[in-house]
Amino acid sequence: MALSGQIGRNAPVGIFDSGVGGLTVVKEIQRQLPGENIVYLGDTARTPYGSKARETIIRFTLEGVKQLLKYRIKALVIACNTASALVLPALRKRISLPVIGVIQPGARAALRENPHDAIGVIGTSATIQSQAYVRTLSRLNIKCRVFSAACPLLVPLVEEGRLTGPIAISIIKAYLEPLLKKNIKRLILGCTHYPALKPALSRVCGKEIRIIDSAEEVAQELKNTLEQKDLRKPASSPGRHKYLVTDVPAPFLRVGTYIMGYRLRGVRRVNL
Repeated sequence: MALSGQIGRNAPVGIFDSGVGGLTVVKEIQRQLPGENIVYLGDTARTPYGSKARETIIRFTLEGVKQLLKYRIKALVIACNTASALVLPALRKRISLPVIGVIQPGARAALRENPHDAIGVIGTSATIQSQAYVRTLSRLNIKCRVFSAACPLLVPLVEEGRLTGPIAISIIKAYLEPLLKKNIKRLILGCTHYPALKPALSRVCGKEIRIIDSAEEVAQELKNTLEQKDLRKPASSPGRHKYLVTDVPAPFLRVGTYIMGYRLRGVRRVNL
């Protein structure tokens, strides 16, 4: 059955992620589009998605989107790289709303400077195995050199709030060492959880490598899409934000407060 929603300027933007990491995208959307209402759903009971089977990821994502459509959203942002890599084409066929992923915006940002520099990509196992970033980068610039590494332990680090300290540094070093040997100049964070680890990642990468966080590009694409479709809500009053999770809210609140810089309100648990 095709998924559907209702569109209007005052309708909220729906944002889906496998957990808390998509809040890095929410934060940037709030900065660029302060008037927009937002409904965020983090599937915290079933995170991480990156180590699960393709069919499972597709099913979980569709269940999450169905939940968001109950709020009559006008646009959908898939803030999960794993879901963007595996589910985006199917979603665009099933629903008539604008659907924005995180892979193409991140790839565009990485190629904005010297296109001949080596680019590193880190992500979940499913995202890296999908080759979504490699294909997208090669389509945008056939001559670019891309080196990828799956980092399955980074999402649990973020979900548990272990964002700094020797454990985080040690794990990041182990994952990045092969990429650093390739003399990469930019590192794409191919998971929206990873920006929460930016201080630790920057410490390991050093000043010579620019870290690419796709959140800014995603927010810009959403802004352009809403304006093109005459769906942008005026910023005359601050947008209202709802946060939905599929497990107990406390861990989401703790890490979300760190990411957003203020204590989240209105977080509630839902069943998919």
